[in-house]
Amino acid sequence: MRRLPLLLTTATLCGCLAAFGALGREGPEAGAPAAIGSPAAASAPRAGSLGQAIRTDQQRLRTVPGDATGWARLGSEYVEQARLTADPSYYPKADEALHRSLSLQPDGNADALTGLGALANARHRFADARDFATRAVTTAPLHWSAYAVLADARTQLGDTVGATESVQRLLDLRPGTASFTRAAYDLEQHGRTDDAHAALQRALDDAFDPSDKAFCRHQIAELDRNSGHPEQALTGYRQALVDDPSYTPALAGRARAEAALGDPAAAVRDYAAAIALVPLPQYLLELGELQESLGHLPEAREQYRLLAAEQQLAAANGVVDDLTLGQYQADHGDPDQAVTLLRAEWQRRQHVLVADALAWALHRQGNDHEALPLAEQAQQYGWHSALFAYHRGEIERALGRTDAAREHLAEALRTDPSFSPLLAPRARTALVALVALGGAP
Repeated sequence: MRRLPLLLTTATLCGCLAAFGALGREGPEAGAPAAIGSPAAASAPRAGSLGQAIRTDQQRLRTVPGDATGWARLGSEYVEQARLTADPSYYPKADEALHRSLSLQPDGNADALTGLGALANARHRFADARDFATRAVTTAPLHWSAYAVLADARTQLGDTVGATESVQRLLDLRPGTASFTRAAYDLEQHGRTDDAHAALQRALDDAFDPSDKAFCRHQIAELDRNSGHPEQALTGYRQALVDDPSYTPALAGRARAEAALGDPAAAVRDYAAAIALVPLPQYLLELGELQESLGHLPEAREQYRLLAAEQQLAAANGVVDDLTLGQYQADHGDPDQAVTLLRAEWQRRQHVLVADALAWALHRQGNDHEALPLAEQAQQYGWHSALFAYHRGEIERALGRTDAAREHLAEALRTDPSFSPLLAPRARTALVALVALGGAP
């Protein structure tokens, strides 16, 4: 197993967090929104205030159409609005505005290049995002927001060393919520959950804006939930919503915790409320699986139908998301189609999330010998993921590797006994059967 380069030590993070306390609240990272699958962006303006900023810039650019900086700002605002509203129709507008800026100022335009990188990340075109961000930091080595985009892109491409280096550079240049969150995610992926938790807690201690507090509490709650502590997570999500009632990720998080704690009615209600605000495919898939676990098959199929519609809308606006669609197909559709989609995704980026998804799709297809090395690769950096362990255990069970299967199924349930309303019960059933064959769980 490769070791994480010793750049993001706890001492380094605490020093940067102390600096953040002296600097005060950092502003929104409109130029570096989160890529899906990576940590969320730093606290951002609400959709209403961002909409006003967009209208102001649109009006100004009608008067001063040659303002390259204004076009870059407007393009980045469109990207952020798409993130806040889950409306991908803003992406073509962002693309047009950012390229307009670059045509007006071809040289030294780090803002436009960073915006194009953020747009590429949002569309899951991570290699393009890396290239735009690299051009931006070459043009302006102190342009901190470009390092946020670069960190996201390298993370999603599976470039773990490069991602850590980018996060470290971001911490050096601009200690703040965006850098701390990316550092925490980097640490979590390498199994350093306690360090990730400490970093986020220090960020929360230094935050004073309600939206910043909600953001930090949500990230801490996610760590707690993924570590098998749904009660703590539920408290964190609730506190986040007290800080900022409009923070939709905490509403969806509360639903996950409620499902884990055996309150499906509350979970369904909160998922539905989150989807009504921001219909992310992740929320639709999770609600569908919860409904399926409850035996509510028509309701589950409706969520899956909406998921397919959202994916089609995203694709029409330049988003490439074979990972989400492949995950859906593997468990609820056609495993052969899942393998086709996920092989294509693996060709584009060799991230551990894709390795795990492709391994599972291959298992569902009946190709366990090819699946196992990918399942092993998904765990190579030490990420404590119950889902990764469950998938690997089931693949090993299919191959007759009883001892290894027992070990990894037990690991999944030890990490998070309620990691999935559909799969956790199956893991327990499989483990009981394996234990009956002989050996301790």
